[in-house]
Amino acid sequence: MLPALGDMALAGATCVCVLQMLFAVQAARAPERHPAAPALLNAMVSSHLLLIFVAYCAMSALFVQDAFEVVFVAQNSHVELPLAYKLSAVWGGHEGSLLLWMLMLAGWTWCVGRFSNNLPSSTRAIVLGVLGFVAIGFLTFTLWTSNPFDLQFPVPESGRDLNPLLQDPGMVIHPPLLYMGYVGFAVAFAFAVAALIEGRLDSTWARWTRPWTTSAWAFLTAGIALGSWWAYHELGWGGWWFWDPVENASFMPWLVGTALIHSLAVTDKRGVFKSWTVLLAIVAFGLSLLGTFLVRSGVLVSVHAFASDPERGLYILAFLTVVVGGALALYAWRASQLKPESRVAVISRESALLLNNVFLVVLAAVVFIGTLYPLVVDSLGLGTMSVGPPYFEALFIPLGLPLVLLVGFSATLAWKRSKAGPVLRAAALPAAVAVVAGIALWAGIYAARSAMALVGIILGLWAIFAALRDLWLRARSGRGVGSIPSSLWGMSLGHLGLGMFVIAVTVVSSFDIERDVRLATGEVADVEGYQFRFEGTRPVEGPNYIAERGTVTVLQDGAPIATLYPEKRRYRVQQDIMTQSAVTYTPMRDLYVSLGEPMGADAWSLRLQYKPMMRLVWLGTALMMLGGFIAALDRRYWRATRSEKAASGVAGNAQQAT
Repeated sequence: MLPALGDMALAGATCVCVLQMLFAVQAARAPERHPAAPALLNAMVSSHLLLIFVAYCAMSALFVQDAFEVVFVAQNSHVELPLAYKLSAVWGGHEGSLLLWMLMLAGWTWCVGRFSNNLPSSTRAIVLGVLGFVAIGFLTFTLWTSNPFDLQFPVPESGRDLNPLLQDPGMVIHPPLLYMGYVGFAVAFAFAVAALIEGRLDSTWARWTRPWTTSAWAFLTAGIALGSWWAYHELGWGGWWFWDPVENASFMPWLVGTALIHSLAVTDKRGVFKSWTVLLAIVAFGLSLLGTFLVRSGVLVSVHAFASDPERGLYILAFLTVVVGGALALYAWRASQLKPESRVAVISRESALLLNNVFLVVLAAVVFIGTLYPLVVDSLGLGTMSVGPPYFEALFIPLGLPLVLLVGFSATLAWKRSKAGPVLRAAALPAAVAVVAGIALWAGIYAARSAMALVGIILGLWAIFAALRDLWLRARSGRGVGSIPSSLWGMSLGHLGLGMFVIAVTVVSSFDIERDVRLATGEVADVEGYQFRFEGTRPVEGPNYIAERGTVTVLQDGAPIATLYPEKRRYRVQQDIMTQSAVTYTPMRDLYVSLGEPMGADAWSLRLQYKPMMRLVWLGTALMMLGGFIAALDRRYWRATRSEKAASGVAGNAQQAT
């Protein structure tokens, strides 16, 4: 019953999206002939969301019921799997991940329909039509090649179990947040296509697009950060970023999306960088689709990869070509209209943001080449090669540090035109404080062990103090803190988070200490003034695994400060062995223990790590995410002007989304 219901819901959603796209075309051509178009489109969008939600709930119920007659359930669940992981297993495999993708897309489309009543009817219709077209692509892909409701016979007694790597609390919330970011860029893409079709490439269009793009960027930031946190705790090696190809697949749209939100700000404020803005919106969504292709095509091997069917990858590659190629053709058609409304001075905030975009796009290109080049070489039969952290780090450091320097300077520059003297005087105080505080931190706490670390610390502090100075000046020149708009709060929090992140990454990369030791019960190992005393192991049993749980007492100056319980788990069904690390932390350091292999008698190998400022990595990304959401709530983005009300036929006050 439930598999049939899910199939019918997906088929019904496909039909609704086809109608939504076709009706949107008619409504955009002659909005005066379709006065009821907004209400009808809203009804179609709501029906689309409802049908996808029904399909998703049906799949969730099948997992809860252990309905192993469904192939996807049997491949990704087990009778002993805890309930929380049965629910998250819905997106733990290829077919279910597409179902989650489509649910997110339907949700974004519904929000656009609900909160865009201030748009002209034609623009709104085109945006919803483009989103409907994207939904059709994924719905047909799911129904033809990746149906999560396919049945099998005979029915197995129990399933294969969920990948043990995914049985972690972080994986319960990481994919939904990541997909919200991926799919959110479809909205920016739809607005860009609508602007190209109508020729409405002005500051008003940029203002309409900004909250949706900023929200998508904030969700993607949260998703990437949670994935990093999961890798840090679950994989047992203490790393938080490994330049895995699928990690890179999410990082590329994040870099381009960061450039896009800055470019939108300039287009909104000054009416320039139109070509940059439109092109970045197309590329950001194109890279999101590319990530989908990489994960599902079978061209790479990764702990994140879901499928190994080239036919599926070929479909997505063709869809990517149609979507991005069509948008680029529109871009070429409207190229003559992409002229700036005013000139850009060399010393101005616009120039700084343009340079910011150049750095971000170059960084994205570095990741793109490093990720895809080995795949191209392999596909051409030229051998097998890998591009790892040395390549990325060698290029990211010289390109990333000037970008952080630029972030601090942009806060001191005025729009339109600035003079070098006032800019340097404005930057002098935060720069001096950053240098003094950076040297004190570098020499006093970390014993001046790395000149590059000093540079990174100073630049991170520079970004922080420049953002704080900007907030203070805005509050002093206005009516206090309450006069600062949400967009400025969001920008400042984002830059604060970036500065904190740069400091944390610099410190943890330069000063972390790692030791692999052999300890018998009662023996002690010393790491950076902390003593790790191994108390032995004992067997424990989980809901679907058995484990050896170690006990490690951490002491400082002979006094115990924490007890850690790392585990080595063996999952019963797949017989995979997983390492569950244990961490104790303060804001200034992490102490990390992972259990290795037994080494005879009562001795084990252990990995002991001291990681300074590791928590600030997560706090910095959390501030960036929070800044994005706060900026998206700026009322100016949601409030229609008089001309917009007249154009859209909205009477009275436009509806605000807060």
